[in-house]
Amino acid sequence: MTALVVILSFTAVLALVLILGNLIVKGASSIDWAFFTKSPVPAGQSGGGVANAIVGTAIIVGVAALIGVPIGVGAGMYLAEYGSGRLGFLVRFIADVLNGTPSIVVGIVGWTFIVKPTGHFSALAGSVALAILMIPMLARTTEEMVRLVPNSLREAALALGYPRWRTSLKVVARTAMGGIVTGCLVGIARIAGETAPLLFTALGNLNFTVNVNQPMQTLSLQIYVYATGPFDEWHRIAWASALVLMGLVLIISLAARWVTRQRYGSIR
Repeated sequence: MTALVVILSFTAVLALVLILGNLIVKGASSIDWAFFTKSPVPAGQSGGGVANAIVGTAIIVGVAALIGVPIGVGAGMYLAEYGSGRLGFLVRFIADVLNGTPSIVVGIVGWTFIVKPTGHFSALAGSVALAILMIPMLARTTEEMVRLVPNSLREAALALGYPRWRTSLKVVARTAMGGIVTGCLVGIARIAGETAPLLFTALGNLNFTVNVNQPMQTLSLQIYVYATGPFDEWHRIAWASALVLMGLVLIISLAARWVTRQRYGSIR
């Protein structure tokens, strides 16, 4: 059984190793200083970079986190501390349904309620769509982390005269902070590579911009456009962009693991 578990574990990791290895082989040679500092050049020309896509990814994902993290964590705290009634059941049901909703459907919703009324695509619309994907994941993760906090801590705080809301914020949330931060990082890594919602909201932009009310490029959109284009130069940049995006997701995932290890290491 030990050998079987080792084989299955190796098989699960093998997919990641093969993907990362393929990206390194095809994309590492195209990464240089210009790749990170220059914007794309006109179609058919060589050179250029993805500086606009890197900055756009940071802005769109960052705004999505600013929107989604407070709502998702707050909803999770409510579900864990006060969600035993019908409203809690309804919130959990909606969160579970949203967790299983295809991301392209969220993109269409964002186009219908944000892009169409305003009359233009925008980075803000893309951030809202990504936040919608993030919120249910954070809510359920936060709920589970908060439920792991021993009831004795709550009872001790209440016995000292703390009101329940202050106990939840000062004692329970602080105790579960490691797991909550880990959930937030995993949620950010989850939305960083999304493409479908952004096709209907942020659209993409070959020019460098930091205006959230205008269309904006991201690494995932850049990969989609260049990988499906007819030029070999585009394909080269697409592989390099995919490697950078994969590296970004790996860094965030490793940060989540580090936060978890630091948290549980301090408890031990």
